[in-house]
Amino acid sequence: MKPTLVLLAAGMGSRYGGLKQLDGLGPNGETIMDYSIYDAIQAGFGKIVFIIRKDFEDEFREKILKKYEGHVPAELCFQSLDALPEGFCCPKDRVKPWGTNHAVLMAKDVVKEPFCVINCDDFYNRDCFKVIGKFLSELPEGSRGKYAMVGFRVGNTLSENGTVARGICSKDENENLTTVVERTEIMRIDGKVSYKDENGEWVAIEDNTPVSMNVWGFTPEYFEYSEEYFKEFLSKPENMTNLKSEFFIPLMVNKLINDGTATVKVLDTTSKWFGVTYAADRPGTVERIQKLVDEGIYPEKLFK
Repeated sequence: MKPTLVLLAAGMGSRYGGLKQLDGLGPNGETIMDYSIYDAIQAGFGKIVFIIRKDFEDEFREKILKKYEGHVPAELCFQSLDALPEGFCCPKDRVKPWGTNHAVLMAKDVVKEPFCVINCDDFYNRDCFKVIGKFLSELPEGSRGKYAMVGFRVGNTLSENGTVARGICSKDENENLTTVVERTEIMRIDGKVSYKDENGEWVAIEDNTPVSMNVWGFTPEYFEYSEEYFKEFLSKPENMTNLKSEFFIPLMVNKLINDGTATVKVLDTTSKWFGVTYAADRPGTVERIQKLVDEGIYPEKLFK
């Protein structure tokens, strides 16, 4: 069974200043997600599922979905603040989405095969899709709890224009993930990659420290685990009173690892990330994509 690619496109783009998922950066207006989908098709993925906000559905269908017709089956799912388990209500003042793992949950009714989850605004490079596609396609039928993550080296994932958020990872001797801690502010300070800890202190780490760029490989029972744990998350008063609390993928993954429910293989890559975390990142991203086209790595027009 061919794996499915789930693309998280519901983010608000607050640091970038607009709907960066729809921003045309390639020579013919291609978005970053177009390149991810092109690479995923080459790597053997058989379906794509977008998680978006309902309020830009029409623009998304017109600008994005049309171009994939005849290339790969595509579906839309919608993330909304009130998409909560029975018995829970969204705080009236909350405007921030519930986070990446809540977004993944929106696909539970349309994904029945092994799947990969990615961000739409990150340029991952082709090798990333090859390694995760190979892992998912080689899973025995009916596999449960055998997951994977593509581990980027943190020094290859920074922006020159401000901090980035990454899941900092540790792994055991079998290359299985042991912990992943979401750090929302990472940047290079005095030549050293550093993150801001819970006390507001900057902590230096090695350039080759593996980090999650939200490239995860799961099997469908992951949705069941996520539904149950989301109820626990919402039952904690601090997660309802804090209007910026988020149900991150790493939070779910850590629980499954600690419970012994799942293992997560860390798939190494030396790929260098680039993207548009900030508006100032845009010119450099356009330049780098054009260079890849000029080198013949991508065609001038991706989807004809």
